Amino acid sequence: MSWSDLIKDTVTRLDALQAQTPETFAGFNQMGRAAKTTGALDEKTKELIALGIAIATRCDSCIAFHVKSLVRLKTSREEFCEALAMIAYMGGGPSMAFSAKALEAYDEFCGGPAGTSV
Repeated sequence: MSWSDLIKDTVTRLDALQAQTPETFAGFNQMGRAAKTTGALDEKTKELIALGIAIATRCDSCIAFHVKSLVRLKTSREEFCEALAMIAYMGGGPSMAFSAKALEAYDEFCGGPAGTSV
């Protein structure tokens, strides 16, 4: 599975839906900008929380988008894996399986073999 292809496919589907429901997307995008604004928590912390929710809800597209954001925010592999350990602890077996998928996405978006860090 290519995580980059998954994002491209998801964006294509979302673009089609957005053309039909522009006000819904405008509201969702505004909510996203507000939620990501740095305050007591920085954007990286907020993205780690979002990743935990994406894994718990088993949403591959959400995992891809939030992992890509975490790579953009220069999350180290060590930070990433530590967050995955907590996510797996809280979500049990299914979250462990989806955490492994998230790690695969991280490695793909970092452009290197497993074990590399940003």
